[in-house]
Amino acid sequence: MMKTHTASNFTVKPFKNRNGVTSWRVSGWLHGLRVRKNFKNKQDAFVERGALDLKLMQTQSSLRPVTTSLSEEQVREAEILFQKFACKPRTLAFYADHGLTHYKEPASQISLADAVKAYLEIRRDDEKRNVIGKRQLKTIESEFAELQRWFPTQNLADLTTDLLRPYLNRGNLARPQIHPARKTVNLRYGHLFTFFRFAVVTKEWLAKNPLAKISRHKLEHSRGSAPTLSAQKAAELMAHVETLHDGAFVPYYALCLFAGIRPSVQDGEISRLPAKDVRLDTRTIHIEPDVSKVDMKRNIDIQPNLAAWLKAYPLDKFPILHKSLAKSRAAIAKQFGLSHDVMRHTFISMHVAKFRSMGDTALQAGNSERIIRRHYLNVTTPQEAEAFFNIMPALRGKLRAETNAAIAPIAVVPASRPGAETLPAAA
Repeated sequence: MMKTHTASNFTVKPFKNRNGVTSWRVSGWLHGLRVRKNFKNKQDAFVERGALDLKLMQTQSSLRPVTTSLSEEQVREAEILFQKFACKPRTLAFYADHGLTHYKEPASQISLADAVKAYLEIRRDDEKRNVIGKRQLKTIESEFAELQRWFPTQNLADLTTDLLRPYLNRGNLARPQIHPARKTVNLRYGHLFTFFRFAVVTKEWLAKNPLAKISRHKLEHSRGSAPTLSAQKAAELMAHVETLHDGAFVPYYALCLFAGIRPSVQDGEISRLPAKDVRLDTRTIHIEPDVSKVDMKRNIDIQPNLAAWLKAYPLDKFPILHKSLAKSRAAIAKQFGLSHDVMRHTFISMHVAKFRSMGDTALQAGNSERIIRRHYLNVTTPQEAEAFFNIMPALRGKLRAETNAAIAPIAVVPASRPGAETLPAAA
């Protein structure tokens, strides 16, 4: 005879019915309700008691008996997901639908090297179409060479936000412990952000941009931050240039210094400026869109001293870019401390100091008035500017009197230009 299970919350006992037949009764409490069931034989009664014990145990441990087509592993994964989203305001189905709608799997596990190669092909094509300059392309190529040095074997998808953050804030090879300037970090960020946007949008190699959660640094710009030459240093520069190759380099330096034309001989405006657009008859230099860095036409007034230089060294005899300029330019830059755009910065600062019009200076320089105010206003004095615009050729000085007689002084009326802002004369 089978004994009842003493650990059970339900009992199995014989029960004699009114008709004299003995049954086996299962009794107890489940969920606050009394359970009492009769069975013809003892074995069925014990099976029922076991089922009731299981139901009670599942209730106490938050388990439920469920008929499902899921595998045990899938059931366990579903339980984990429900636990993760238990405190969320919406259902698990809502978040699953959102993920299916907005998440895209990477199209392929492309290597970083292959992705960079494809991207640089696009940028080199941009340079050929004058969308970007040679200097900018060189900077981009240098940045991505360094990126591949940091991540030589990784796939593109391996570059996470956590990996890229220290890369952006790296020091240079010589002094890796020195933190880079914020502007440097922002420039690196710009190159990489454009690259990853290309990978996400154009190629669909990635589902999202890993730099999206990293913010650029906010920079505070101060007025007068543009480096410039003094009138004395500019005069010394031009006097020195006159002595080189019989003055062959004079047109280049005169146009960059006294007209503010962007000076890069590889890809600057000076490299594309045709001599025919330097009009001494109308006292104007025409910068056409295909010459301009920003693809916008502008006109630059030829000041009397620039006219004197161009009369002394005419462009039909002295080309704007002499064949020996590229070799000599570095030595001249080192001798006079010429940074990349310092001649252009000098022209803009001197122009706004002499003529007191940010609007007129902005039109001639191809900048905005905001840039003129921020970087060039009050960098120098009107007296210094007056001396600057009186720098004349010396070795061919015999033409100076003829030039001054033939060319009347320019009457500058800033307010006549659209958008010109006339400033009060400096005290």
